[in-house]
Amino acid sequence: MDHTRNRISTGNAGLDYVLRGGLPRNRLYLVEGTPGSGKTTLALEFLQDGQSRNERGLYITLSETKEELEVVAASHGWDLGGIDIFELSAADEVLGPGRDQSILHSWEIELGETIKLIKTQVERIKPTRVVFDSLSEMRLLAQDPLRYRRQLLLLKQFFSGLSTTVLLVDDFTGSGGGLDNHLHSLCHGVITLSRLTLDFGAARRRLQVQKLRGVDFIAGFHDFVIRRGGLDIFPRLVAAEHGIERSNELVPSGIPELDALLNGGPTRGTGVLITGPSGAGKTTLALQYLAAACERGEKVTVYQFDERIDTLLARAEAMGLNLGACIEKGQLVVRQIDPAEISPGEFAADVMKEVEQRSVKILMIDSLSGYVAAMPQEQQLVLQLHELLSYLSQSGVLTLLINAQSGFFGNMQTNGLDVSYLADTVILLRFFEAAGRIRKAISVVKNRSGKHEDTIREMRIDDRGVRVGEPLSEFKGVLTGTPEYTGATNPLMEDRGSGA
Repeated sequence: MDHTRNRISTGNAGLDYVLRGGLPRNRLYLVEGTPGSGKTTLALEFLQDGQSRNERGLYITLSETKEELEVVAASHGWDLGGIDIFELSAADEVLGPGRDQSILHSWEIELGETIKLIKTQVERIKPTRVVFDSLSEMRLLAQDPLRYRRQLLLLKQFFSGLSTTVLLVDDFTGSGGGLDNHLHSLCHGVITLSRLTLDFGAARRRLQVQKLRGVDFIAGFHDFVIRRGGLDIFPRLVAAEHGIERSNELVPSGIPELDALLNGGPTRGTGVLITGPSGAGKTTLALQYLAAACERGEKVTVYQFDERIDTLLARAEAMGLNLGACIEKGQLVVRQIDPAEISPGEFAADVMKEVEQRSVKILMIDSLSGYVAAMPQEQQLVLQLHELLSYLSQSGVLTLLINAQSGFFGNMQTNGLDVSYLADTVILLRFFEAAGRIRKAISVVKNRSGKHEDTIREMRIDDRGVRVGEPLSEFKGVLTGTPEYTGATNPLMEDRGSGA
């Protein structure tokens, strides 16, 4: 049975996805939110969609004038020419000058006449879609909560006899908890928009479907932004709703010694955490996997929170990796993320687009510290990242997570999120001392997808790329964070020529 057959589109693809196909037809719905949260824009999208389907639309406005609505529409490139707009603020002429004669009961006359005018307009136009903006003005006209509720019931009964889908817009102005609860129970569905002002950066907007009778919608908060063309809603990522792609294929790095550490390389559909102090070579090591993937003809994406893209490319070029050519071929996409401007929902939506539209095989987040900085005041960040990693795993994508540790030596702490338990593989980089020189060590401390070496190898990075040496056995102080090599100097890697 097709449950979407008796649905009406909201005019917004993201919201229709959240509602799993749109709103049930011929019902009364509430769109509520604080001023500036996007209610009017969403209401106009609803009517614009109806216009495109040759459905008659009526916008009843008690708060904004027709000119103000046209300004909002023009900012999105819309034309309201085919939509009937009824301004109740301009209905004074109809109500007549004598409406204020009774000082005690003028509000009763005014509200009663207002309801009559609305009914008359609806009966005359016979619209398929109606927007009523807003209920806060009706509360002011009613003054008495009981009378306000009674009029809302009359409106609902009036519309229930018509083939009309109605959006009631409410901006919370002057509303109390009891009134809201009554309003929620009266409506078939409730959509709440909210606008959050952060300590720094752009305001965040999000949407929640409070209820929708008879529909298994996607619950929870969904981030959105207002752009030219309407609301860009990013449905909350639910990994369980996406298919699972199973693969035991290993992903080689192109460096035999590095692949030996992981018994051939990490497995597709796993998450690899590369951690260590600043300057140890975490990003450079990850770039080696990306370059090898590009050579195989695979598509990869980098989300760069910390470095500038040109700095990253210059660094790659200095070690012999021509990532610029990969970008020109369309194999590599590097996205510079502005931490102050993006929400978790928008980031997850962009990742999904890369996976589903570009079919990326490797995705890199550099770094988790930057990811945390980009998501201020988000209480459930670990859960959101867990859901994202689950989705990438089910999609067969190898995810490389870069996470810096504070300090250079000694007992180092993880910056930002500690996601070592989320990662399938953990590669640890360390500085160590040998014969009066600072060198770099690499080891694998965890690999859920298979065997791995428990050895420590030396790693060098120079103008010819990443080089990994033979296993080193004679170390002391590894677990204290200040490893020191005490064996013979012969197993240590020598410089490559004079420029290394």
